[in-house]
Amino acid sequence: MRAVSQRPLRIFTASLDTETNTYSPLPTGWEAFARYGIGWGQDRDLVSNDARVGVMRAWRERARRDGFALVESIAAAAEPGGRVLQAVYEQLRGEMLADLRAALPVDIVLLNLHGAMAATSTDDCEGDILRRVRACVGPDVVVGVELDLHCHLTPAMLHHATAILTYKEYPHDDIVETGEALYALCVGAARGLTRPVMHAYDCRMVGVWPTTSEPMRALVERMRTLERDGLLGVSLAHGFPWGDVADVGAKTLVIADGNDRYASDSARELGHAFWDIRAAACLTGQPIDAALDAALAASAGPVVLADTADNAGGGAPADSTFLVRRVLERGIRDVASGIYYDPLSVARCFEAGTGATIDLRVGGKLGPASGDPLDVRVRVRGLRVEHRQPALIGDMSLGRSAWVEVDGVHLVLVSVRSQTFAPEAFTGIGLELTDKRIVVVKSAQHFYRRFAPLAAHIAYVAAPGALQFGPDGIAYAKRDLNYWPRVADPFTAH
Repeated sequence: MRAVSQRPLRIFTASLDTETNTYSPLPTGWEAFARYGIGWGQDRDLVSNDARVGVMRAWRERARRDGFALVESIAAAAEPGGRVLQAVYEQLRGEMLADLRAALPVDIVLLNLHGAMAATSTDDCEGDILRRVRACVGPDVVVGVELDLHCHLTPAMLHHATAILTYKEYPHDDIVETGEALYALCVGAARGLTRPVMHAYDCRMVGVWPTTSEPMRALVERMRTLERDGLLGVSLAHGFPWGDVADVGAKTLVIADGNDRYASDSARELGHAFWDIRAAACLTGQPIDAALDAALAASAGPVVLADTADNAGGGAPADSTFLVRRVLERGIRDVASGIYYDPLSVARCFEAGTGATIDLRVGGKLGPASGDPLDVRVRVRGLRVEHRQPALIGDMSLGRSAWVEVDGVHLVLVSVRSQTFAPEAFTGIGLELTDKRIVVVKSAQHFYRRFAPLAAHIAYVAAPGALQFGPDGIAYAKRDLNYWPRVADPFTAH
């Protein structure tokens, strides 16, 4: 019989979150973290505005309601980009660990991490953090981790954590829900009510799988049913394809209560179910002209086209010109496109003022994946000193922003790099969308839920850009190349 404790628990929480595209030309340093906001816990004010800090606040509320002692440490996040500068990573990690040592003894450590963070000299930042946390607290403390579903599940992460849960939804609108489930799971383990055992299954797949439509909806519901039927946690780590690390790729992860065989079998069965729908569920896009032809043929608008290759949420520059150049070449009008990270152009628009007509060099500034700059004569239609858009939770700053028009094509230029989350990225600066034939969003999937109500149709475009993916695979140097779709059946390949 398990010994059940009723004494008040002592919980330590922290958050360190960014997704690393190792192919990105944009290093992630102090400025990237400061732009999102670096916050600290109850003794130093949790000030970060990042959406994922909602998890920290949820843990705070639950702990207070349960009468538990709570020590909150750092809460830091950065827009996805290139590798985190090693010194920046080590200082953020060091602050977290120093706070943990000062908080000892604790019963539970709850960490909100991403799972695909890589620093200049550290490929597996989360595994490194968990190894150091475990060394600090010892073998018996419950260590729970919430991860983005676009994570790399590594041996170090699985070995040093007690329980790992990933979001189930893409777009990620279950971040707080997942954090609350992790809290309950870890409290049960610390009380002695459960004994979590984790097993992962390598699906040997690399891809992108939105959960907004079938067949992924059914798989997500199957995961939730498994949890209702007795498993402590069921996760599908989709992986992040643009991280050149050893463990990139999709894996299932199941947590059972003391039953290793049940966890192992369930993870494998879920992995097989995912394998069966891999091609039907995988995100693919149309070539630019085919997507534009289909949009123009639609009987109603607006048609929303996702420029997935220039998604800042995957580390892309968000200033590519490939798609908009083709729109202009074809003379297509009544188009809105954004958001473009171009603070230099924004500054010129502010200097000229609303209503001015100026020659502007738009986009194409951050490397080959951005394409050539677009040299156009534009009319400045709108300016905002502090433009904002709703994000995953709450809203986020886009900084000084400008709306410009060229030949019936409307562009939104911003000073803070971000993917397009919501229509307010356009309408918040005065640009109406309902009268447009086409709306181009620089995003892969997080735009979906907020744009779906106004869209006559949504389609994905396989334009050139930083986030390329296809049957020939990505140029990996650190993972083995035995994975689908590069290999038709990686389980039998030799």
